[in-house]
Amino acid sequence: MRTPTELVGEFRARGLKVTPQRVAVFAALEGNDQHPSAEAVFAIVREEMPTISLRTVYQTLNDLAAMGEIGQLELGTGAARFDPNTGPHHHLVCDRCGLVRDVSVGAGEPTPPRSELAGFRVHQTEVVFRGRCAPCAAATD
Repeated sequence: MRTPTELVGEFRARGLKVTPQRVAVFAALEGNDQHPSAEAVFAIVREEMPTISLRTVYQTLNDLAAMGEIGQLELGTGAARFDPNTGPHHHLVCDRCGLVRDVSVGAGEPTPPRSELAGFRVHQTEVVFRGRCAPCAAATD
């Protein structure tokens, strides 16, 4: 994801409104590796801007996702999660607490055999590793 300042310029270039609320959402996402839900972003921004609406947060996140600035993840943890890291990576998901972490896999990316692709053009590969994070694993032992 680009910096909040760069996002302001990109929103303006696309004819989208730039408001203090949207800039606060940009700032809440910058460097955020927690894969927050819209509600989590709302809670962060609301600390500084108590009058922000959840609708504004959702709209801003959806606009950012449509622009390719963030990823929208459906990981089976309840609400959709948003990922400012748009570089190639996969995810670790704790099936107990819902923690999501980025993980790099390397050169051996999984791909289906050519015969199964049948003309399908793959533009992205997503791998989700599910299990228990260290604290949850320790709590169940």
